[in-house]
Amino acid sequence: MEAASVEPPAVARQRVRRALRNARLETGLVQGDVARRLNWSLSKVQRIESGSVAVSVTDLHALLGVYGVDDEGTVESLARDAAISRRQRWTVPAAHREHLTPGLLQLLQFEGQATVIRAYQPFTFPGVLQTPATAEYVLGWFSESLTEDDRKVRLDVRMARSKRIVEDDRAPTYLLMLDEAALSREIGGRAIMAEQLEAAIEFAQRPNIHIRIVRLAEGMHLGMLGPFTLLDLSDDDIGDAVLYREFYTSDNISQDDKDVAYYRARFEAAWSRCYDEADSLRLIRAAAAALRASLVRDR
Repeated sequence: MEAASVEPPAVARQRVRRALRNARLETGLVQGDVARRLNWSLSKVQRIESGSVAVSVTDLHALLGVYGVDDEGTVESLARDAAISRRQRWTVPAAHREHLTPGLLQLLQFEGQATVIRAYQPFTFPGVLQTPATAEYVLGWFSESLTEDDRKVRLDVRMARSKRIVEDDRAPTYLLMLDEAALSREIGGRAIMAEQLEAAIEFAQRPNIHIRIVRLAEGMHLGMLGPFTLLDLSDDDIGDAVLYREFYTSDNISQDDKDVAYYRARFEAAWSRCYDEADSLRLIRAAAAALRASLVRDR
C-alpha cells in the first residue's frame, strides 16, 4: 500500500488499461459489444482502453463484471490502480504545468518508472543528454511559439530530467541512437557544439548510458519516423511500454500496443546496424576534436 500511494498516476493507468484490454480479448468481445452491454458510447470504451482517460472505480467494476473477472485480489488491485490513476500528482510544481504539454507531463511520470529507455534522434542530442547551453539554444529556436516563461520552465525541467539519467544510481538503462549527420550540425555554434560532444563522451562512460551512431548509409527510412522515445516500464513484461513522439512544438504519448511494437522493431533493427559503441565514441571524439581545432585556428 505504501508503494502504491507514491506511484505515478500514468503508470497505474497503464496497468489498468492493459488489464482491461486483455480481459476483453479473453472473452472474445469487441469494443462495440462492451459499449452496447453497458449502454456506453463506443468512444468511451476506446478512450479507457487507450489510456487517454482514467477509468473511475465504478466504471472499472462494471467492465470487470462484463468480462467475468471476479477474483477478489485482482479486483482490489485494479481498483487501487484506478484510484491512483485519477490523482493529479505531477513531478513538477503546479505553477509550471501550464508551460508544459500534456505529453511532456505524462513523459515525466513514465520516466520515473522506466527501467529501459530507447531514444532515436535524427537532428541533435535528446533533451536529457543536452548541456545547459545546448538546451537553452534549442529552446530559444522556438521563441516565436514558446514564451520566455515556457522556455525557462522547460529548461529547468530538462535539466532535472538529465540529472536523473546521468547522475542517479537508480537511473534506467538509456539507449541513444543518434544520426551520424547530427555530429556535423553546429547546434548553437562551434563552441557550444564542441562542449555538447565532449559532454556526450562523458555521459557514455556511465554504465547505464549507451550511444550508437546511425550510419549515413542507413538512408532516410528511419529518419522519416522523426524523434521518438520508447520507455519500458517493467523488466518482466516487454509489452508494458509506452511511446513518446515529438512533432515541432507538439508531442504525444501512445500506449497503443501496435505503435509500441512497430517502433520497437524499427529501433532494434536499426540499432543492430549502427556503428558499435566504441566506434560511435570515436566518431564523437573526432567531431569534438575537429571543432576545438577550428576554434583554436580562428583565435
